[in-house]
Amino acid sequence: MTALAIADDALIAAQRLLAWVSRAPTMEEDVALANIALDQLGVARALLSSLGDEDELAFHREAHEFRNCLLVELPDDPGGSVWGDFGVLTAKLLFLAAYQKMLYDRLADSEPGALGAVAAKARKESAYHLDHATQWTLRLGDGTAESHGRMQDAVDALWPYTHELTGLIERADWLAIVEPVLAKATLARPADGWQPTGGRVGRHTEHLSYLLAEMQSTHRAHPGATW
Repeated sequence: MTALAIADDALIAAQRLLAWVSRAPTMEEDVALANIALDQLGVARALLSSLGDEDELAFHREAHEFRNCLLVELPDDPGGSVWGDFGVLTAKLLFLAAYQKMLYDRLADSEPGALGAVAAKARKESAYHLDHATQWTLRLGDGTAESHGRMQDAVDALWPYTHELTGLIERADWLAIVEPVLAKATLARPADGWQPTGGRVGRHTEHLSYLLAEMQSTHRAHPGATW
């Protein structure tokens, strides 16, 4: 696991989360998701700036040069709805936050320099992200028949991609956080089967290319512009 991979996870997660601004189910949730996105962006900026020019790394790399996990680049509605699916967003945030919280805890306690310093701050933020995602998972999973079904569909669809959330943490430790949440939310833990990988070495889904085209368009159209 490299600092670039950690930064790319945060950067792409932030871009997906920011797409929910003004579209969340409540105004309070709109603000919460925006704040979580800004936390992710803060991690990305701090790490990218420690590796080089943050704008060059964010806006001038091609998809195959990114090292983020596949989970964060997936759209928030596999069906392609322009509005997204809040259940998919919630499941993604739960899975990612559990991983990031464990990762930042380990790095803060073991890594010197910029990486350890960023992790020390980010682990406090990721603890909130995990709690926020947990509360929504419980609310939706153990809610109405409609919300339960949509949460279960989201968990089932995203579960294969969680196998890439390894490296500096053990999957068993990640499962120890996630499985009790699913159980309390009356959601079934999917069986392990297909395990797509490749994001860490630059083999991404088509979704990352579309995301980068939007994220990088202004900077590429107006190189060197400041405001």
